[in-house]
Amino acid sequence: MILNGIGASDGLGLGNAVCIRESVLDYTGVIYAGAEAEKARLLAAVDAFCRDTERMTQKMSGQVGQHEAEILSGHIAMLADPFLRAQLEEKVEQGSVAEQAVDEVCAFYEELFSQADDELVRQRAADVRDIRNRLLGLLLHVKPIDLSALTPHSVLVAPDLTPSMTVGLRAENVAAIVTQSGGRTSHSAILARALGIPAVLGVPNLMNALSDGDRVLVNGGTGEVILNPDAAQAEAYRIWNEASIRERQSLQAYRTRPTENADGRRVSLYANIGSTAQLDEVSSVGAEGIGLFRTEFLFMERSDAPGEEEQYQAYRAVAGAMPERDVLIRTLDIGGDKDVPYLSVGKEENPFLGYRAIRYCLDRPDFFSTQLKALLRAGAEYQNVKIMLPLITSVEEIRAARALLEKCKAELQEKGQVFDRNISLGVMIETPAAVQLADQLAKEADFFSIGTNDLTQYTLAVDRGNAKVEQMYDPLHPAVLRSVRQVISAARKAQIPVGMCGEAAADPKMIPLLLAWGLDEFSVSAPSVLTVRKWISQWSDRQAGELAQRVMELVTTEEIHREIEKMF
Repeated sequence: MILNGIGASDGLGLGNAVCIRESVLDYTGVIYAGAEAEKARLLAAVDAFCRDTERMTQKMSGQVGQHEAEILSGHIAMLADPFLRAQLEEKVEQGSVAEQAVDEVCAFYEELFSQADDELVRQRAADVRDIRNRLLGLLLHVKPIDLSALTPHSVLVAPDLTPSMTVGLRAENVAAIVTQSGGRTSHSAILARALGIPAVLGVPNLMNALSDGDRVLVNGGTGEVILNPDAAQAEAYRIWNEASIRERQSLQAYRTRPTENADGRRVSLYANIGSTAQLDEVSSVGAEGIGLFRTEFLFMERSDAPGEEEQYQAYRAVAGAMPERDVLIRTLDIGGDKDVPYLSVGKEENPFLGYRAIRYCLDRPDFFSTQLKALLRAGAEYQNVKIMLPLITSVEEIRAARALLEKCKAELQEKGQVFDRNISLGVMIETPAAVQLADQLAKEADFFSIGTNDLTQYTLAVDRGNAKVEQMYDPLHPAVLRSVRQVISAARKAQIPVGMCGEAAADPKMIPLLLAWGLDEFSVSAPSVLTVRKWISQWSDRQAGELAQRVMELVTTEEIHREIEKMF
């Protein structure tokens, strides 16, 4: 029997089904103990929820990365909403037990989010379900689902894969994931891809079709779930699996190799990280530096901003882990899809075009100065820290940031503190405005880093979290390619380094074009480092240059994909 769903994480997985059923959260026997007592129970459950979530977020950050861990930290932000809290307390005051208050208020928000037009908003319905189930579990003393004990070759089958379920999950024991709900942009898909586990989501009637112990073959590319595969299907999987193992083993040869193309021309290959927990993995794959350190993790899962000393210690730890390598640290990039409640960015109609990143920081110079001073001090010992400004759209912004940086230097000097007097200040190119001004920005900045995730989104006016238009999101669109080429050209003319820290830097179709145009630095996720080093080594200057010339004569994204695919 073949079940069909949405292929959300590529690869094949063969194993025995382990069906995760939703816990029974029946509170009909709970007796109302009075408004104050119920409020106390509710508050205790919320406090326990937040403590557990902070711990889980830190663990997930080290397991799959800070960006994915932010899914969990968003749950804390939801519960911090004063309106939601007021609704819960009002239910209790009206005679509901704490469990009923949680159930009814969460049901209201789940329904509200599920009916939204925007795909990203609809995904929040799953977050609310997770919050509801965990809060009810705490109130009813129901033990949460623990996936840490899964045995090797398990195919995880569940109504949905919630972020809280993945904490502690050992990816090496999970052959595949199959869920009844979810899609390519859902949190289930994001987590499966981050864990490197094949996944098929949105399989109708899944929980009735499979039972514990069923032999299952999962194709995360096609979206097929084959129950009790025959001998030929099992043999095809065995051949594919052996080839995958050989490929992973062969990549280890690239761990100690320099990053160079087929002609021996060197480029730099850095890693993107979201927390200090990822530094060991960066070292293990032989990354040549840090091309993007996201500082948001320091500001999240807490009630107030970290001080200068706390930030200094974190930045110094990263600099010390790469003492003879570049460490590019991005200043705080909040707003958009990253909300930090205590910073009071506020609700916005369109947060991606709103009060975020450098706009927020320049508007609060005292707050921004704390981070800049910490960065200046962190760079003192190894002289390897570079400061990177996000979402720059004008020359005025970098000038204002540099002026504030100089003021911070003077204040540190006055206090007799040691700092890097010559620290580099660069900008992220991730808006069409920055592309058009690249030649002028290059006169003001010490380096460029191209953030293709936002650059593609803003250039094409496409929300990649919206399932209705996500197929239009493509860094190989001619407009995005022209923008990237223009930025690299401007940097080279100004003789400043130019790198790329967006996902496109690890795209095998993009790599030859970036080599041809003269990109100096590729920065990718740590798991992608060895694969990217291999791909770079396969292109000569002549091959890459000829391909780039042909590609830039084409006018559609489809034509570009076909032309590049001829070379693979």
